[in-house]
Amino acid sequence: MHRPKFALLAAAVTAALLTLTPGAAAAPTSVAVSTTTATTCPTVWWGSLAKSKTLSTTSPIFNVRTGQHSCYDRMVIDLSGKPAGYSVKYVDTLSGIASGIPVHTTGGANLQILVHAPVSTSYSPRATVKNLGYTTFKQQVWLGSFEGETMLGISTRARLPMRVFLLDGPGTGSRLVIDVAHRW
Repeated sequence: MHRPKFALLAAAVTAALLTLTPGAAAAPTSVAVSTTTATTCPTVWWGSLAKSKTLSTTSPIFNVRTGQHSCYDRMVIDLSGKPAGYSVKYVDTLSGIASGIPVHTTGGANLQILVHAPVSTSYSPRATVKNLGYTTFKQQVWLGSFEGETMLGISTRARLPMRVFLLDGPGTGSRLVIDVAHRW
């Protein structure tokens, strides 16, 4: 029989209170434990609304990479220092940063990533649209770099919860991380 997590918690609290209350009935010797596992992919603090941050320094982007995890797909943008800021949001159509020309994608939703940082002169993206075929990420889209700002896109399976954060390192560099969950 499947018992909801709340019922398990209530049973555990009741058992603990009974053992602490003088004259109460004897506490059960064991508390039933559900055989179903807890949610292994918590996205409670994630969401699909725009995420942005303004910072005080700027450094060029020198690499962009993607990967798959058990609960989400991840894009990492490597910078030689800290970016001046970023904006990550779902949009109807991805368009080139300087041209405004729409880029056709195959996913059900489009995530636009604007980094307030130029591209390093040593970094050259290989393709405008790169097919990924991950659980959530369908395509990575290079939208260009113009006047100290760089725009990328991710075509996703659907408008799913995401989180965005900065990590320090390696060295004096930093990494802008965008995770998009496999499901709600």
